[in-house]
Amino acid sequence: MRLFFLWLILSSTLPVVAQRPNIVIIVSDDHAYQSIGAYGSKLMKTPGIDRIANEGVIFRKAYVTNSICGPSRAVLLTGKYSHKNGFRDNEHSRFDGSQDSFIKQLRAGGYLTAWIGKWHLETKPQGFDYWQVLPGQGQYYNPDFIMMDSSIKRVEGYASNVIEDAAETWLDKRDETKPFCLVIGHKATHRTWLPDTGDMGMFDKVNFPLPHNFYDNYSGREAAKVQDMTISKTMIMGYDLKMFESEEAENKEGSIKRMNLAQRAKFDAYYKPIAADFKARNLTGNALTEWKYQRYMKDYLSTAASLDRNIARTLDYLDKHNLTKNTIVIYLSDQGFYMGEHGWFDKRFIYEESFRTPMVMRYPGVIKPGTVNNDFVMNLDIGPTVLQAAGVKIPKDMQGESILPLLQKNGRGRDVVYYHYYENGEHSVSPHFGIKTKRYKLVRFYKRVSSWELYDLQKDPHEMQNLYGKKGYVKITTDLYRQLLQALNKYEDGDAKQILNDNKLPGDPKGLQ
Repeated sequence: MRLFFLWLILSSTLPVVAQRPNIVIIVSDDHAYQSIGAYGSKLMKTPGIDRIANEGVIFRKAYVTNSICGPSRAVLLTGKYSHKNGFRDNEHSRFDGSQDSFIKQLRAGGYLTAWIGKWHLETKPQGFDYWQVLPGQGQYYNPDFIMMDSSIKRVEGYASNVIEDAAETWLDKRDETKPFCLVIGHKATHRTWLPDTGDMGMFDKVNFPLPHNFYDNYSGREAAKVQDMTISKTMIMGYDLKMFESEEAENKEGSIKRMNLAQRAKFDAYYKPIAADFKARNLTGNALTEWKYQRYMKDYLSTAASLDRNIARTLDYLDKHNLTKNTIVIYLSDQGFYMGEHGWFDKRFIYEESFRTPMVMRYPGVIKPGTVNNDFVMNLDIGPTVLQAAGVKIPKDMQGESILPLLQKNGRGRDVVYYHYYENGEHSVSPHFGIKTKRYKLVRFYKRVSSWELYDLQKDPHEMQNLYGKKGYVKITTDLYRQLLQALNKYEDGDAKQILNDNKLPGDPKGLQ
């Protein structure tokens, strides 16, 4: 009888242990929400990402703290803003792996942890049971991986497929008695948008409409005037669009040199006729710019197709191995991206296409399928969210907030999101910081350009009219400035406060320091 009661006690605890969810976080690079079906895009179909949204929640107001790839990953890991985790930009930063992360907390709590794919933090991963990462940005074809013993392993194939293969291999070999947290870091859809050979040409019959502000003249926006990320002037015919001036120039391109013979044959069979046709057209002016836009869109979306297909593969793997019901799946990009809006590609700015990121999440039994969330959430929140789900205490110095209370209707969302971009080099985007509220956005640019910008997102959702200093906006500006100072204090961004104190501009709100 005593043995029977002992069995009852033990068996009653087993389901509690089993309910600790597995966690899969899929992070892409430069994936625009404008290109995802779940976000209303008509550009292409994304059944993999859409499945997560349909079976869980889509976050329609998800944002990043700093729209550039390395810093975004550092924020994801640490749950802290760039000024706190030390990785501010891709030019001068190296990630301090000795600091705490949600991965280390999960591992201490009994989880197996792994990161496979793009890392891009300049130092080797720490706190993982397993890692296999691309050097730097990595390559689309036959990518190299840095392994845990510091060796370099080259794997034949296309990056999105190879990364998913490696993730599934790790899952196959893991200790199945422990819950796991796996981060899959995809290279796609990073520049130079090189599709898998089987996806080349899939959008050739589509003529994409120009964004309505494609020929933006940046009136009233000084930082936008000096940037260098336009399709017309910045996008390179050979490097970006595979339209090389000669066979010799093509053969020197690193991403092409590493192709095997079969890959190169398919590459040439697709791009050479396009290059010949382009040369015969002898385009100039707007006709040339619009031709470049169409090629960019075709290559970008074809690259995104393999990304989505491999996200679907991850979901299929979980189904096949009876892991779906007890696995959280989160998909997000490291930031948004421009698909020709303002005439741009790339990211970096606090403007919506860059600042806002796609984010969807599935958590069977906790998140109701088909949920749509309109609260402000951030990449900063991923760590606290998965820690709460795993029953692991959230460190006090994490600045993010768990999303779960919002989804369980017992939490209150943010009124303000804060952003700070630091890099002052590539693409000539001026460093800046600012806030977004439900209606307005206030931005302070510094270093390259010193200026303020203010947008009424209700009247001007595409951020074309800078209202800062305009008649009738003094009170709104003062209120927003006060909220900006509150954000600087909350997140302890002393550098931004110092800029406001030491680099005053005509028209700065008075008496609020």
